Amino acid sequence: MSFVNLVSGGLDSTLVGVMATEDRIDHYPLFIDYGQRAASREWETCKAVHKALGLPEPTRMDLSGFGRVIASGLTSEKLHVKNNAFTPGRNLMFLLMGSAYAYQIGVSSVAIGILSEKFSLFPDQRPLFLAQAESTIAAAMGRSIRVLTPLIEFGKADVVRLADAKGITGTYSCHTGNSEPCGRCIACLEFQFEKEA
Repeated sequence: MSFVNLVSGGLDSTLVGVMATEDRIDHYPLFIDYGQRAASREWETCKAVHKALGLPEPTRMDLSGFGRVIASGLTSEKLHVKNNAFTPGRNLMFLLMGSAYAYQIGVSSVAIGILSEKFSLFPDQRPLFLAQAESTIAAAMGRSIRVLTPLIEFGKADVVRLADAKGITGTYSCHTGNSEPCGRCIACLEFQFEKEA
């Protein structure tokens, strides 16, 4: 088995890559610049973390025009980074682009670091969406591309514990792209909640 791993330089997707490497599963990291505020920092972090951990070098796909048209707290500084975080079509685009890349390089799966449904805030993080996306992608590609969710049983606390145990450091997860985590976005608040729990 082999798969395209949708990576961001964050803890979840990095953990997926480390787990695959440990299990000797071939994986192809794909970083998508969708015009997110944190794109530059995420990309630089992604390259550095993959190199430090001995993971495959990520491929970058530039879809930054998406974020110039689809405004959300993740793509526009004019909107609140947490209250306006939902970015319509983002995860479907990730899966479609990851599947197109998988088709191109001859692999049959794409992995996305979605966590347990009880932590889902948006409709494109839930099992119903994932199942329907897989069916739609198969119809669009003319072949089955499996959608893998290796962390679907995990909460953020589980991810943090496992990543710590595996020595994963240096990832970046703030949606603002600032050098210091903002403490206000969903990604930052997830980490703060887990430290306090």
